[in-house]
Amino acid sequence: MVTRLGLLFSITWIMTLTEPLFAIFAKEVSGRDLILIGGGLFLLWKSVHEIHNSLEGEDEGQAMAATATFGAVITQIAIVDMVFSLDSVITAVGMVTEVAIMVIAVIVSVGVMLSAAGPIGKFVDRHPTIKMLALSFLILVGIALIGEGWDLHIPKGYIYFAMAFSVGVEILNIRMRARKIQAVHLRKQVPGGRTADR
Repeated sequence: MVTRLGLLFSITWIMTLTEPLFAIFAKEVSGRDLILIGGGLFLLWKSVHEIHNSLEGEDEGQAMAATATFGAVITQIAIVDMVFSLDSVITAVGMVTEVAIMVIAVIVSVGVMLSAAGPIGKFVDRHPTIKMLALSFLILVGIALIGEGWDLHIPKGYIYFAMAFSVGVEILNIRMRARKIQAVHLRKQVPGGRTADR
């Protein structure tokens, strides 16, 4: 929230990031483009790395103890948050002229995220396939950020629809696994008059 509010109150500086810095293959590149492309590449690397560790890496507990320090985790979260904050603040500036309205929207959205983080985290822990789906979404978002930074505008409606459809299918799969009925075991008579499961 502090990061987003800070960016919000530095709108003048943020808007200068949209000015071209240099050109590559007749394509003008701005500071915003560099941040979006860098953030997209970071998300791609982080997501693929996490998927690899979850499927083929060493034991999760050992890996976390060996590589994840508190500072490293905070830095990674700050980088991702800055990328998303920058893009959302630029979008907000184009939609609303009143800074007070944008501040209220940021505070409410962060409050919703904080209140939902616990239940969502527990749900993901109970269903590992959801974690894989979320990491796949990060790959999709990373590609979208790189495209946005290179002026290849992917309609966000397509991305949201693909995510919603995938989540819907996964929820159906989770419900099917939860309602899976055990196979019927026949009982047979054994010597001595007792019955035993077959």
